[in-house]
Amino acid sequence: MQAFEWASAMVDSSRVSTFVISILLIVYGSFRSLNIEQEQKEKDRDKERQVAVLSSSSLLAILNPGSEGENVMQTISVWQAMCMPIGASISLLIMFLFFDSLQLVFAICTAVLAMVAFAFLLLPMCQYLLRPCHSNTKVSFGFCGRFTSAEILASVLSFLIVCIWILTGHWLLMDALGMGLCVALIALVQLPNLKVSTLLLMGLLVYDVFWVFFSSYIFSTNVMVRVATRPAENPIGMIAKKLHIFSVGNNAPKLSLPGKLVFPSLQNSGHFSMLGLGDIVMPGLLLCFVLRYDFYKQTQTVSSDASTMPAPNSVKYYHKITYFHCSLVGYFLGLLTSTISSEIFQAAQPALLYLVPFTLGPLLLMAYLKGDLKRMWTEPFRTWTQPKYLEV
Repeated sequence: MQAFEWASAMVDSSRVSTFVISILLIVYGSFRSLNIEQEQKEKDRDKERQVAVLSSSSLLAILNPGSEGENVMQTISVWQAMCMPIGASISLLIMFLFFDSLQLVFAICTAVLAMVAFAFLLLPMCQYLLRPCHSNTKVSFGFCGRFTSAEILASVLSFLIVCIWILTGHWLLMDALGMGLCVALIALVQLPNLKVSTLLLMGLLVYDVFWVFFSSYIFSTNVMVRVATRPAENPIGMIAKKLHIFSVGNNAPKLSLPGKLVFPSLQNSGHFSMLGLGDIVMPGLLLCFVLRYDFYKQTQTVSSDASTMPAPNSVKYYHKITYFHCSLVGYFLGLLTSTISSEIFQAAQPALLYLVPFTLGPLLLMAYLKGDLKRMWTEPFRTWTQPKYLEV
């Protein structure tokens, strides 16, 4: 009977939703990042062709003012990867110690960031809807910048979603905003190599384990769980109370900040599954990196001379497996192990304790077997030429 209850808990709708949504967010964010990078490279090639035609970069700058500096991707350096667990610990500690006095600031800042991220998530849909009347003209909004019609529509829809979330506090809208944050971070932040990826994930693994398992010995409570589950006062309610509009202030719902994804169970009322955004974004950055490397390696293979490639029968089976698929399966197994552990111990588990080994370990082994480990560790995207003849 106990085994049946444990098995039914594993296939609960909240658990299944956690698995499906987290994997879809990583896959979509990774391919979105790859698409943005390819579009940026295409723009750079167009600029180079224009420079060749005009034979003058200064003339190009006059004809195309403000065309430079449009790269929106942010690459994490070694120093940033080492400092990120420390910065995350400081932020978590501030939210734990000063949440009551700063919850209005936290709520407003989170709402603004979520609005921008959700607009980024809605942008492809808006571009598709406005494609029949699409134009490249941008509307100026003064110091805010210039935006296309699709960007304006996405921003308006995102603003409306945030407003409805503040008014209702519904968990589904909170999840939608959290999904936007996941996709935006995975798509717009890049890991340059495997060295930075390993430093970042190992540091965050230590951070996650400490604040989940050992923070209770110092602060007499689980700091990570307390911050993740603590609701914030509604900004509208707080402002209404200061204006002595108590009818509005007392009815304003508290807000659960979109730093996590929450999925209620359809079978068990009151039961829900929760997964932090960091448990999606951080492994997602690694998968995004290996997807970019798989694509780069594929383009190098296609552009190289076919005569230099080994015969199909001599290719090992692991050469047919892409790094992205290997890491994605590892993420699924890590998430499954984390879920099983939480059911066995009936306590919150640091998901990165399972996700990092299951994603990073097979990736390192696969890179070693394929002979790509040294290259992926330092300069994975450096242009290289294959030798004309291969040693047999």
